[in-house]
Amino acid sequence: MNPDQRKIALIGTGMVGMSYAYTLLHHNICDELVLIDANEKRAAGEAADLNHGLAFAPVTPTIYAGSYADCKDADLAVICAGVAQRDGESRLSLLQRNADVLKSILDPLMKSGFSGLLLIASNPVDLMTRYAMEISGLPEHQVFGSGTTLDTARLRFLIGRYFHVHPHNVHAYVIGEHGDSEFVPWSQAMLATKPLTAVCEEYERCDFHALQDLAAQVRTSAQRIIEAKRATYYGIGMALLRITEAVFGDQNRVLTLSTMANGIYGLEHTVCGLPCFVGRQGATGLLHLHLTDAEQAKLQQSAKTLQEAYRKLIA
Repeated sequence: MNPDQRKIALIGTGMVGMSYAYTLLHHNICDELVLIDANEKRAAGEAADLNHGLAFAPVTPTIYAGSYADCKDADLAVICAGVAQRDGESRLSLLQRNADVLKSILDPLMKSGFSGLLLIASNPVDLMTRYAMEISGLPEHQVFGSGTTLDTARLRFLIGRYFHVHPHNVHAYVIGEHGDSEFVPWSQAMLATKPLTAVCEEYERCDFHALQDLAAQVRTSAQRIIEAKRATYYGIGMALLRITEAVFGDQNRVLTLSTMANGIYGLEHTVCGLPCFVGRQGATGLLHLHLTDAEQAKLQQSAKTLQEAYRKLIA
């Protein structure tokens, strides 16, 4: 990756991809953005629409509709293409349909000579990320998914609203599968530098059991939004932006991405949402949380769910 170049290949110009692309216009993050879609006409229209707003934007990246040949020198490829989650449908039920879509993308992407970082946003994101690691042949640290980054943001928003504080002052994670088996390790949750368990012991208005119910709200957020407006895209678009900032800014930021756990927490060959360090070289390391026995058991169960689903995919 050329440290002086910031070229993004965005594959999939649906609502998620274009929400992400739109956020890029408001931040000095990329210099070149190529839009790729099976519907070439749509990609061209989206590129034109974005370009027409550059006169009002603080930055003016080069934006155009292209092909996989344009990915050869891309620093970051972001895959947002795939079948959308239906009302009442779990993310895991998308597995085979989106695996087929992903393979149809990765084959020409890798044939182009692409050797940059690969960010997966297609669901079920943990399994799609593991599949992309195997198909692409790229080093594991160069392939990562959006994971539970958005779930973590949702949790911090809800905790912040509960305590009437800014979400930036809430430090808590959602880990495991980006889906039904995800969970919050409450032993690691903090308000500023104070554990939430201690906060609830000292403040009468804090009900820790009610606070724990927020995890269920996070887990069902996507379904409620899909029921209301058929899809989710603004939140994940902003989450992808934050990941991109970490990459091109070489920030070594801690984000809960879909990344490979080889040995940590006793997990082997498992890709799930875990706090990891993200910078110009990709997801370069995991932050080891000191989980309780109960939290460790939940993580193992979440990993088991993903491993069983992956075995069915490659069977």
